[in-house]
Amino acid sequence: MKLTTMTQVTLDGVMQGNGAASDDRRNGFERGGWARGAGDDETRTFITQTYQRADAFLFGRRTFELFAGSWGSIDQMRAHPIGVALVEAPKYVASTTLTAPRWEETTVLGGDLAAAVRELKAKPGGELQVHGSGSLTRWLLENDLVDEMTLIVIPVILGQGARLFPETGPDLAFNLVESRVDSKGVTTQVFRPAGRPRYATA
Repeated sequence: MKLTTMTQVTLDGVMQGNGAASDDRRNGFERGGWARGAGDDETRTFITQTYQRADAFLFGRRTFELFAGSWGSIDQMRAHPIGVALVEAPKYVASTTLTAPRWEETTVLGGDLAAAVRELKAKPGGELQVHGSGSLTRWLLENDLVDEMTLIVIPVILGQGARLFPETGPDLAFNLVESRVDSKGVTTQVFRPAGRPRYATA
């Protein structure tokens, strides 16, 4: 399976608390719900179709619990095409502390996570998708396990909140394979990792 990630971010790189299903108010964050109502019908259709083509999902613990309490529990959300895709597909959670997941078709990946993810990627199928899960996404990138990364950039600056990429970390280059801007100014960019960046010589 191809491992793909999809993350909604602001212009200043914040991914925390983007909507009702992921209303994360940790560390005094007060500006949640910034992606609700953003994007036009075409962007919403793109997001829904992305979920629908997944063969399996991989989550970090926090995102898994937020999704389990919304897409996995609320009847109206479970009936939505995204909810149906999430309920029906196998779900994997990267966690060393979660022991009893409350969502059917869920397996907890403990121990050697890199080996477990490589084993999942070796299975036949189309996509193993990661949604949100910032810490997990960063770790997967650092360990060369991401095949494709989609960023949905909402035209807003929050000035607070957890960012997808920290101030310091590994350097990574990407090739842009798809890009579009919708009628509300939301951009969708699909990237593939391309090794290390090149820098000017002194």
